[in-house]
Amino acid sequence: MGTERGGDPPGPSGLPVVGNALQFASDPLSFYEEVAREYGPIARYRLGGREFYQVSDPELVEQVLVQQNERFDKGEEYRRILTPVIGNGLLISEGEFWRRQRHRMEPAFHPDALTEYAPIIVEHTERLLSDWHDDTVRDVHADMMQLTVEIAARTLFDADIREYEADISDALEAVMDRSEKRLERPIEIPDGVPTPGNRRYKQALSTLYAIADEIVESHDETGDDVVSRLLRAKSQAGGLDDEQIRDEVVTLLLAGHETTALALTYTLYLLATNPEQADRLGAELDEKAGRGPLSKDVGEDLSCTKRTLKEGMRLYPPVQSVIREATEPVEIGGYELAEGTVVTTPQWVLHRDSRFYEEPEVFRPDRWSGSFRDSLPRFAYFPFGGGPRRCIGENFAKQEMRLALATIARDWEFEAVTDELSLSPSITLRPDGPVKLRVSRR
Repeated sequence: MGTERGGDPPGPSGLPVVGNALQFASDPLSFYEEVAREYGPIARYRLGGREFYQVSDPELVEQVLVQQNERFDKGEEYRRILTPVIGNGLLISEGEFWRRQRHRMEPAFHPDALTEYAPIIVEHTERLLSDWHDDTVRDVHADMMQLTVEIAARTLFDADIREYEADISDALEAVMDRSEKRLERPIEIPDGVPTPGNRRYKQALSTLYAIADEIVESHDETGDDVVSRLLRAKSQAGGLDDEQIRDEVVTLLLAGHETTALALTYTLYLLATNPEQADRLGAELDEKAGRGPLSKDVGEDLSCTKRTLKEGMRLYPPVQSVIREATEPVEIGGYELAEGTVVTTPQWVLHRDSRFYEEPEVFRPDRWSGSFRDSLPRFAYFPFGGGPRRCIGENFAKQEMRLALATIARDWEFEAVTDELSLSPSITLRPDGPVKLRVSRR
């Protein structure tokens, strides 16, 4: 694409000072869709005093995340929201420091490690299900958050955090609630002002840091888990201090469980509201899953289970938009973006684009059969991001979701009590309230 266009891309008009912030805050997902529909594959809007360019074409997304990724970083917007929570953790660190940290953590996500994690995933899922009773109503979002944070702590830190579960749940909810407000309100009340929300947020951070410190203090340098690997890095050149190790533990607690919990929650809801698809999944599990604990090999053989999860993440991507910031002037789609321009690449829009998906709002796992995935443009579907910053835990998350969903859906069926999902987009695509399903034994 050439540079002959010049000027700025089209976009919605906004108000003085706040720009399009009020439109965005009232319904971010509809705002993304309207901008793409009305103004095309690259469009411009303002939140507060900042320029945002929305990119909603697969080729342009690939330019941002892959081909020209070195001209972008996570950006001030991301750091504004997350630095108070995770410091310089892997999710927002940059440059050579980020590369070293990712290299240090990669062994925890190696295929050999995933093989060791499989029975832990199944064990924790079965333990959760032991508290379920026939014909009762469960908040499956709360259940999946509990499950995945326990699995993350056990696999990545070799830690049992059940005694802290209620504290962690409350703390994570407070932190994500604040992140949502920061995203919606570029002009916000400073953390130092003692409002009830600020006090809750500070207490939540204090709780998370105390638990992370306790996890770190229970380790030494001799283990193979992430914490032990980070402790070994303290004595190396360019090594880490205690605060950075704590930040990485908090980062993995947050990033290592919430998106997986969201994907499972939304998939269970979709199964509850699409009984024909649930029956197809159940038939596969009856044939292939047996009655005992599932193995890694069985999980990899469950093709309908994989398609079901893939379709769930298409309709409800756990991260609804990837954000980047230009670190230098860069051309995208024939427009020159100035240094500091924020670029959003909304999965929510691309995953529901009728150019790529027939009846895009219909839950249809079988659309992923055959060669359909290969026929899609690379970034028409990217629930785990893309490029060098693609999620480090992607393969771990896929295995965890397969084994957990298969273990649950083999023995249980679902009926929606929550009639319609209400969504609350922040850094992740969270439900705005409980997701209640009636669970019954199959």
